[in-house]
Amino acid sequence: MKKKTKILIIVLLIIFIILSGILKIQNFILKKIYKTQYSEYVYKYSEENDIDPLLTFAIIKAESNFKPDIKSKSGAIGLMQLMESTALEEAKEVNEVITTIETLYEPEINIKIGTKYYAKLLKKYNNNTVLALAAYNAGIGNVDSWIKQGKIKEDGSDIEKIPFKETNNYVRKIIRDYKIYQKLIDVTK
Repeated sequence: MKKKTKILIIVLLIIFIILSGILKIQNFILKKIYKTQYSEYVYKYSEENDIDPLLTFAIIKAESNFKPDIKSKSGAIGLMQLMESTALEEAKEVNEVITTIETLYEPEINIKIGTKYYAKLLKKYNNNTVLALAAYNAGIGNVDSWIKQGKIKEDGSDIEKIPFKETNNYVRKIIRDYKIYQKLIDVTK
C-alpha cells in the first residue's frame, strides 16, 4: 500500500472517530433537554388512550417542562397544565376522584386525565393532531370558530394561519419536539 493511501485511510478513520464522538455528545445533550420522566405513566395512559407516547412527552415538555408542581397565570395545573374545570370533568370519565385541587399536581393523575382529554380532542377532530393540539391550547370553542369562519382549514393543513400567535407557536413547538423525540427514541433502540 502506498504511503499516501495509508495516510488517507488514517485521516478518514480519525474523522470518523471524531464525528462518532460528536454525535454521541449531541444525543447525550438532546436526551437531557428532551426528558422522558414519568415514562411509566406516559406509556400506560397514552396507550390506553391510543396516543403516541412520544407526542405525550412533547406536550408535557411544552406545557410544564416536566415540572409537576407548576401552575400557570391562567390557573392551569401540573405536568399537562390542566384547567380545573376540564380536569374535574375528565376525572369523572376516568373514575378518578379529585378531593382537592392539589391532587392535580400528582404526576400519575395529571397524566391520566390529560391524556384522556387529549384523546377526546383527537376524536373530536378526526385524529387531526394539529387541530387537537390547537384546541388543547386555545380551547375547543376557538378552534371550532376558526374553522367555521374559514380562518383555518378543517383538515389542519394550514397551521401557519392559526389566529392566536401563542397557539400557533405552541402547535409548531410540539410538532417539532415530537419529531425530535421520534429521532431520539429511534436512536436509542
